[in-house]
Amino acid sequence: MVHVYNCHPYASQQIVQVEQEPGLVCCGGGSLFVVTTGGCKVEAYNLEQEGCPLLCRFATMGTVRSILHSNIGDYLVTIEEKNSSTYLRAYTNWRYQAEEKARVGVRLLGHLLRGASQRGGVQMEIIEIPLSERPVAVACCPLTGDLLVGCDKTLVLFTLRRQNQQNMPNVQHPSSNQPSASQSPDQTPNQSASFLDFERSVILHLPATNPKQVALCAGYVAVQAELEVLVLKLHANYEPKDLAPEETSAAPKDDQAEDQIDFLLLPRHQELLGERAANCDIPVSIEKTALEDSGQNTFSYVLFRRFTPDYFQGCSVEGTHLHSLKLHPLFPSRQSGAEEPACVFCFFSLPTAGYLYSLKGGVELLSTYQYPEKVLEAVLTDHLLHVITKSALQCFTVRCAAVAARLEDPYIDTTMRACPPCNLEVCALRMQLFIGLRSVRACGRHVILFSAADAETAEETERNVQRRGLSRKWTMSAPKETSAVGHGWNLYVVETVPPLTLYHEMVEYSQHYAQNKQHAQSLWHLLSEAHLLLRAALLQSSQPHLRSSSNGGPADAPPDRTATEQAFQENCAQLGDCFSRGSQRHCHQALPYYRMSGLSVTDVMARNRPLPSSPHAYGPGFLFYLKHYLLEETDQHLAQEAADEVIDIFSQSEPSQLIAACASPTMTNVSPDRTLRILQHLEASAGVSVALTITMATMALRLDDLAQYAQLMERHAEMVLVYGFIEEPRLLLHGGGAGQRAAIAPTALSHQMAKSQPGLLVASMVALHENNKVQLEQVDQMFQVLGCENSLQVDFWEATLMASSQEAVIQELLFRLSSVYIDRLTHTSTDKRLVQPLARRSLKSADDLINSCSHYGALHPWLIVLSPPHSTSFEHQEALHKMQSLLCGPSLPVASVAPLLESLPDQALWGFSLHLLCATRRGQYDRSIEDLLDRCPQAIIAYANHHLQDQYMDLWWKKLLPELCHRTRVAPDNCILLAALKETLVVVATETSPAQFLELLPEDGTASYFLPHLLTCSQRHLLA
Repeated sequence: MVHVYNCHPYASQQIVQVEQEPGLVCCGGGSLFVVTTGGCKVEAYNLEQEGCPLLCRFATMGTVRSILHSNIGDYLVTIEEKNSSTYLRAYTNWRYQAEEKARVGVRLLGHLLRGASQRGGVQMEIIEIPLSERPVAVACCPLTGDLLVGCDKTLVLFTLRRQNQQNMPNVQHPSSNQPSASQSPDQTPNQSASFLDFERSVILHLPATNPKQVALCAGYVAVQAELEVLVLKLHANYEPKDLAPEETSAAPKDDQAEDQIDFLLLPRHQELLGERAANCDIPVSIEKTALEDSGQNTFSYVLFRRFTPDYFQGCSVEGTHLHSLKLHPLFPSRQSGAEEPACVFCFFSLPTAGYLYSLKGGVELLSTYQYPEKVLEAVLTDHLLHVITKSALQCFTVRCAAVAARLEDPYIDTTMRACPPCNLEVCALRMQLFIGLRSVRACGRHVILFSAADAETAEETERNVQRRGLSRKWTMSAPKETSAVGHGWNLYVVETVPPLTLYHEMVEYSQHYAQNKQHAQSLWHLLSEAHLLLRAALLQSSQPHLRSSSNGGPADAPPDRTATEQAFQENCAQLGDCFSRGSQRHCHQALPYYRMSGLSVTDVMARNRPLPSSPHAYGPGFLFYLKHYLLEETDQHLAQEAADEVIDIFSQSEPSQLIAACASPTMTNVSPDRTLRILQHLEASAGVSVALTITMATMALRLDDLAQYAQLMERHAEMVLVYGFIEEPRLLLHGGGAGQRAAIAPTALSHQMAKSQPGLLVASMVALHENNKVQLEQVDQMFQVLGCENSLQVDFWEATLMASSQEAVIQELLFRLSSVYIDRLTHTSTDKRLVQPLARRSLKSADDLINSCSHYGALHPWLIVLSPPHSTSFEHQEALHKMQSLLCGPSLPVASVAPLLESLPDQALWGFSLHLLCATRRGQYDRSIEDLLDRCPQAIIAYANHHLQDQYMDLWWKKLLPELCHRTRVAPDNCILLAALKETLVVVATETSPAQFLELLPEDGTASYFLPHLLTCSQRHLLA
């Protein structure tokens, strides 16, 4: 479907004063080239000056059948006939003919001129390009200047080269030293001139098709036959291979064609995209002819489209054929000119319909143009598609900017940014009547038309066009009269209006649909067209060196980017308005468009205030935008009037969103008294809920009504309140949803709970962390802001360690808690006073943690001997027991905390106990026994009973017994050592045989002392 609007994309027109009737027309480089009737003379006119004055004229070597200009290299390529032979020639340095320099050089491809003419300076050159087959069509790459020639059964690709006088190739870009379109010949230096040349690089053999038109762009090759189009992509492969062509499939046999000569075969309609295009029945083989490298070029199929003549379209079979093939590149603004284009489009047309495909990033049909009458030619530009019929110039919109926007910005089609869809239905902007149009070309903002009147009168033409056009409800302007000279042809240069001017006209036109809801779809469509027009203008203004590369024209005057950006924001606001009041299906589009508009939320609310006739009717898109705005973590705060208006909007439209609105950080200035009354009314109508109760308590707290605050918070148990905070975390803190590094700001409710209900605050934060509502670092930041980093923060770590099942979190918390406990032990003294006293006691004591958390182990019995209760301050004792419990538990890796423990002194027994626990965890039992006997021998038996079991049982007699014997020999009066020796002998006598026991006895020991233990060992052995 094609939407029709009556806009004015064409600003003015002028008639080129051509002396003889044009035969062929082409344009590029800011110039218009006219091949006069007879085909042996080319005239160049300046499109950039008023009246299009003549630049130069020069004769050709034959009758020109086709002419094309390349902006890269600024050369003309022609297909000429002479004496029944067809030639391909390139004309370089043609601008020097403007000074009537008659010197012209003629040379073959690959041969440079020498002699007097060479020494005389730069001159126009005619390069003869020999071919083995008759050339049919030519195309130039708009990015590299390479030349593609279509012959009867082959495509020949020539690479553009720049060579110096010594015939040495220069690898620099062909356009680096070429004079621009606006540069006169006197500005071009002659002393270091270089010359264009071509090198035959690739030959594509297509035995089953007859090319009519060809196109080349960025490695894509398109060939068009009567009713089929094939697009290939050339790839450079630098691995040495055999240069002989490899046929992909067999060509049709001649005898089959002879058998079918009496039949008219109509092939079936076919469309193959991407890799499926290789299944088409057109065989292609490649032959490499370049000599610079030993690599081999390959190709892949991209697109194949075949049409069947349709008798119901008003065209005869003979008149149904494809035309206007073009490959069109587009560069997003972030790319430089030397890079490959991000977008390449392929356009071709039937007399009744045109087709635009996107080739990169997946082949896709973007638009289908249904023409109201038979179209003769079409030309595609960045902004518009211009087509001509026999009696009218028509203008359609294009979707190239929509594809480029999505390739350039990954946030398109998200809640951040939006763009109209690539498959948006196209629209026709204008039908401008002319008489006897024959051809159309485009160069920048210039549209060149050639018209020649037929035998029928102008009145008959106008009457026929009006009869055909009005039946399709097209709005047309009056037909253009021919010039008064009296000849039956004209060459027009039509100027298109700037995109910003056309945008303003579209906006004005859209006001016809704004007041009628039945025309909402048309309003959205027209605003979307204006949006894409501005996107294309912004894209063009950001790439001044590429603005004309695809059309062969010079760089247009850059539009006022500031004004265009302002118009773009205005258009986004209009699209946001359109979606805010639209249907529920597309209401989410209001959010990204309002964001791109740059409007504040108060501006958006002002644009969406309901009419007096329906005071409570807010659009779904506006409510969607407002809800997402309130969910954002931002430093901006609404004024009280605007915040109260937000509360009124949700209380009228979506009361269930009031809690989220009140919890938003942007609503800090809302009137608490007024909001509390609205929430109480909501509670009376919808019932009691935990989150609603907490929200009401927050408003009471802001009113400094602590009695009402306490009464509301006491309605529910603490665990029920925790579920309320899980439902709406922003009641406790702001900034938790923007990632791990987002700044955290605790609310007034958090400050109050830290004072009056610290346990509830810690439990709530643990629940939020376990439900992935907040990150560990963010909770730390929150407690630091609250000034509770040495108390509630540690309580949170301990509670999270009890609740978490994530190993990484557990290990992180174990290290943090160990650091805190060691730090507390370092900053305490034994006189029962804390150097830096805690503001309050911990929520969980050491016994509580041991009984409720598996990561805290029960204290070993021998630790009580080393650090008896009440020997130090309470804070010191708690920190010591918690650290000892972690070392007694199964989870804390000793290696991670050993460097921290090195800072603890071991002179005191409590410090020695921690070092001893670490050595024991590392399996250093021999050293531990020695250290314990040195520092606290009364704990050795308790230590041995706990640790020297199972595989370490032999340490009783291998290590402990010899140590005790040695020490009692030195200190025979030490009662502690004697008691320990006695206990050790009891264990050794129980675990060893009599013979082993005798071997363990010291040689100088008293027999009467060891005899009872030997007797016990013997009796046990006999009983066993």
